[in-house]
Amino acid sequence: MSLPLEHSCGAVVVTCDSGVLRYVIIVSHRGILGFPKGHMKSGETEQETALREVFEETGLEVSFINGFRTSVVRPVIRDDKIVANKQIVYFLAEYTGQTCRVQESEVTDIRFLSYEEALSLFQFESNKDVLQQAHTFLQHHYREYAS
Repeated sequence: MSLPLEHSCGAVVVTCDSGVLRYVIIVSHRGILGFPKGHMKSGETEQETALREVFEETGLEVSFINGFRTSVVRPVIRDDKIVANKQIVYFLAEYTGQTCRVQESEVTDIRFLSYEEALSLFQFESNKDVLQQAHTFLQHHYREYAS
């Protein structure tokens, strides 16, 4: 019997302030650092889900950076058992001139980290891989993010 597949979407959110590139990293109640993401609702597209989840968790209204989409599949573990697999689709998005707010039911903190800081703090290789893909994409495709 194959495991059910859950679908979530989110975004690697970035801003460039005075030439300094910062990624928006959320901290869950379990202390896990990651990107804003969440389950798709019926009738939503992947991008609609990502926009909604970023806004719900951070209060940011973001714009997608065209051409980036990646996904990871990881197990869903409950009571020490794998009960499903979850596919998480990530887009790349940016914002400027906004103030974040924490969705306290889902997030304990929001951090604005450099690429190197985020890479060193992530607990999961999948988050590191997604960040590396997004950072490389920005460096190669968008001059304002090449540093």
